[in-house]
This record gives sequence, structure tokens and C-alpha cells, in this order.
Amino acid sequence: MKLAVIGGGGVRAPLFVASALRRASTIGLDEICLMDIDGPKLALTGALAQGVARKAGSAVRISTTTDARAALDGASFVVTTIRVGGDEGRVRDERIALRYGVLGQETTGPGGFAMALRSIPAILDYARLRDDLCPDAWMFNFTNPAGLVAQALHEAGFGRAVGICDSANGAQHAIAARLGVPPNDLRAEVFGLNHLSWTRRVLYQGEDVLPRFLADPAFLRETLLNVFEPELVQHMGMWLNEYLYYYYYAERAVQAIASEERTRGEEVLALNRDLLAQLRQVDPERDLDAALAIYYRYNQRRSATYMHYAQQNALTPEEADAQFQTTFMQVNPEEGEGYAGVALDIMTALVTGEPLYTALNVPNGGAIAAMRSDDVVEVSCVVDRDGVRPLPIGDVPENPALLMLVIKHYERLTVRAIAERSRALAVDALMAHPLVLSYSRARALVDDYLAAHAPYVGEWK
Repeated sequence: MKLAVIGGGGVRAPLFVASALRRASTIGLDEICLMDIDGPKLALTGALAQGVARKAGSAVRISTTTDARAALDGASFVVTTIRVGGDEGRVRDERIALRYGVLGQETTGPGGFAMALRSIPAILDYARLRDDLCPDAWMFNFTNPAGLVAQALHEAGFGRAVGICDSANGAQHAIAARLGVPPNDLRAEVFGLNHLSWTRRVLYQGEDVLPRFLADPAFLRETLLNVFEPELVQHMGMWLNEYLYYYYYAERAVQAIASEERTRGEEVLALNRDLLAQLRQVDPERDLDAALAIYYRYNQRRSATYMHYAQQNALTPEEADAQFQTTFMQVNPEEGEGYAGVALDIMTALVTGEPLYTALNVPNGGAIAAMRSDDVVEVSCVVDRDGVRPLPIGDVPENPALLMLVIKHYERLTVRAIAERSRALAVDALMAHPLVLSYSRARALVDDYLAAHAPYVGEWK
């Protein structure tokens, strides 16, 4: 079985490969093909991934290519994780938003809109190639904004396409870790949209254990619920996806991000440049252990400042730079698999038929009462040999439902705007977003984003 990773030159590729190798015998994996349009970057990350396979003593072939057709030919599964415009594009997205006093974050609000302008056309092109070269292959998209991309894929008629995001399963994994049981032993009830979701129940052996954990101050403090005040968590009575911080604390988020010396995009850009420079100097093929030490240190340094401005007692980027300058902690490689774990667990369920319970971005199909059947939602699903099916959620609380409807309206307008290359629809989309809500601001944002990303988005009417 062949697995193609589109965007396989990304810095997460070696971690993905390591996770895939642990499941290789279970899913019958023979080849992982890493494809990327950036040949020099692919050479470095590909060499690391191949080294990971050698150290594991795996017979799985790790191939690399800059040719998407070669990567997709004969693939059974396809993972898309691309960044059109690179890290520099993310920096522009954030800085343009902050210029107008609105959120500068890569997936939520204006930043997510700008990323969608570049991501959606590219992913649709890869989906067409998938249909031509491996039409039976499942496609798992992690390219952000994942929900918007999944909506575009669905509206364009592409089947076997699922949006994945590790943050959707935050409650399930956090509680499983504390109970000391596998996450699949729990049945979480997740509803919402990507980066806009809630978990209202978590069943373990038939009992809803979520209220017990939400009442535990240590649990609130030690999980990503720590970006919210305990009073808000108690008021909502649900696990809150950490990205809801940007809605529930909108003015704080803008102020905190704007006050930073560097945006998150600028921080990641610098980290990635430093990583690649160090890998070139070491050469993974000559000294694999040194290259892996550099790589694992990079990953820990990057993770250390995730949403740091929203968390109490979190390291600042400057403190993290100093702490991870020369040392890093040895960790269990099976922990923190992130999106790789989600995608690979789905593949395992599809191949083996052993049911998997997880939250994914799929067409609603009547699962959430407030949403249309063809709305792509983030919802609890079961996966087995028969495919991916959303589980019934029914009615949800009014406040989340109304926010979901508003954001889905924005998403549908954005997908239409991109399909028609319509500036007017793009302005309508950003006007509808609750983090913008201004014609003058929406118009200026659209014009600036279209100008900044003209090489990728082309001419709009």
C-alpha cells in the first residue's frame, strides 16, 4: 500500500513518517512518497525521514519527488499538508490584519480568509489529480483553513475527502490521558466547525465524565482549557476548543498579538530558516543522530510557545529561545502525534474495520440539527471499513449554534468568492465574519490580500 504526502517537504514530515512506520504492518504499508514543489527543502526533510526509517529497521520505502503525478500514481491514501506562499505568506496575512486592528492569526478570521485564497485552488487541483490517478484513494486534508478547504472540496463534488485537525479531539485525548486509557475507549460528543467546536459530553463506560474534569482546577490549569478563565468554562459547561479564545477574548487576542515583537508567523519563519540552515550544515545523510537532535529540539522549541500569549506562566519566545538553545527533553515518540495520528488512525480503521471514534470535518448529513445537510462541520464520527460517518448530535445550545451559522455563512461566501474570483463576494464574506463586521475594513483587507498574493490568486473581477 502506498501513502502519498502532498507537502511532504514540510518540517513535520519526519514526525509523520515515524508515526506511519509504527502502523506499517497493521495497514500493509509498503511506501510513503513525500512530494513537495520545494526540491531543496524536500531533500533535507526527506533525508531525515529516510533516516528515521533506517533507525526503525523498517522495510517501508520512503521516496521523494517534486512531481505530484508520480506521487499520486497508485496511492491508496493521500495526505495534503501544503502552505501556498510559504511562511512568508503567513507573515503577510498576519501583518495585514493587524494593520486594520483585527485578528492576525493564520486560520481564524482575516488570516484564515487570506490563507484560503491560496490554499483552496491548489488543493482542488490536487483533488483533480487524485481523481485521475488514484480515484479510490481517500484524501485527508490538513491544509489550513481545514474546514474551509473541506467545504470547498465537498462543494466541488470530491468524495472520499476528509478534513482533519488534532485540536478537534482535545477533550477526548486529555481525559483519556488522565484516566490512563486509550482515547478510543471514550465516546466524545463534539460539534461545531473547524477551530470553532465544543465537546458537550465524554462517555467512559457509559458515564459522562466531563463534568467531573471540568470541576477539577488542576485539569483546567494543565490542559489547553487554561486559555480560558475557569468562570467561562463553568458557564459554558463544555470543553472549549482553544481557538474559541479568539472569539471569547477577541479584543485581548488582538492586543496581545499586536504587542508582540514578532507575530507567530515571524517566529515560525525564523525557526524554520534556522532549522534548515543547521540541517544543511550537519547533513542528515552524514550524521543522522546530530540531525535528529537538531530536529527534535526544533519541534520542542516551536511547541513551547503555541498560543503563549493566552496562557498563564507560558514561556515567551525569547525565554524559549534561551531554554532550547542547547538542550531538549527526551520524550516518548508516540506521544503528541497530532494530525499524523488522526490521519493514520483513520487509515487503520478503514483497512482493519476496527471502529474508530474521532471528530472530523465532514458533511453534516443531518448530524447537527441547526446546520444544513451539506454544511461541512466538525463532528464526532465513527470510521470503519464502510467509511466515515458522522454520529447524531441533534440540537445544540443556542449561542454556539448561532455562531456556527454565522461562520458557515462566511465560509460559503468565501468558497464562492474564490470559485468565481469575485472581489464583491470576498468583501461580503469578510463583512459577515464577526471578527471584522465592517464594510470599509473588509474592503481594505480584501484589496490588500489580493495585491499581496497576486502571484498565487491571479486576477479577480
